[in-house]
Amino acid sequence: MKEFKGKVAVITGGANGLGLAIAEEAIRRDMKVVIADICKDGLKEADKRFKDMNADFITLFADVTKYDEMEMIADKTIEKYGQVDILFNNAGVVIPGSIYNLPLNDIEYIMQSNVYSILYGMKVFIPIMEKQGTDCHVVNTASVAGLLTTSGMPTYHMTKFANVGLTESVNYELQEKGSNVKMSIFCPGFIQTKLHLCDDRRPERFEIDSDNPYYSSDEYKAGLKRAEHVITTGIPIDSVGMSVFQAIEDEQFYILTHPQYQPVIGWRVKNILDMKNPDINFFK
Repeated sequence: MKEFKGKVAVITGGANGLGLAIAEEAIRRDMKVVIADICKDGLKEADKRFKDMNADFITLFADVTKYDEMEMIADKTIEKYGQVDILFNNAGVVIPGSIYNLPLNDIEYIMQSNVYSILYGMKVFIPIMEKQGTDCHVVNTASVAGLLTTSGMPTYHMTKFANVGLTESVNYELQEKGSNVKMSIFCPGFIQTKLHLCDDRRPERFEIDSDNPYYSSDEYKAGLKRAEHVITTGIPIDSVGMSVFQAIEDEQFYILTHPQYQPVIGWRVKNILDMKNPDINFFK
């Protein structure tokens, strides 16, 4: 896709962080924008910001861990604009902590947010795009955590690896049938967003149980502190939207933001091919 003016972008998790940066870049390219988010305050702030940019947009309060709400986003988009050209499956959360102590509720929360919402977005929007027959694109936000592994956040790696595998496989299917829909998988490293505050935006059914001793444990507190540090000291968010759109123009499947992680990704792949065991000493 080379031309963006007048086309329609749908962005989940669009009121904060990466989603907001992508939405602003879409507006700068004269696109019509639909942002969906579960953060009401973020939607209000985005509404004001987009009006100041003289954008053509709608904001939707939605919980994309629910399939019917993803359908609602599609219905509202078609009702307003009659088409959808780019889907940014961007909504996601991070939950640190060992699987031995992490409450099952947290595991369900991250699976629904980081995997099922991506699946729902593709299931709902790709048939609409194929019916249009025009040049369309889907960008699924994963993470470099879907291409390499570390300790401390196994459920995050689990969901991001799932995103990468899911997107690669669907992309093969689209290629096989000569689909008009192209795909990319966005795998950023740490970027200065508010991802570490995602607990503030939990759906009601995944609310933290204050009676559960895990949430007063040293492990939980240390995980939050570590997440805050790596995110707030990440790279600035300023150029992210431009990089993602450039990848769409170039029909680039893998979108990476941190070249310093590429040797680690290469080391992991080489170890697999050489049948070597993962070694924690590599990170020391």
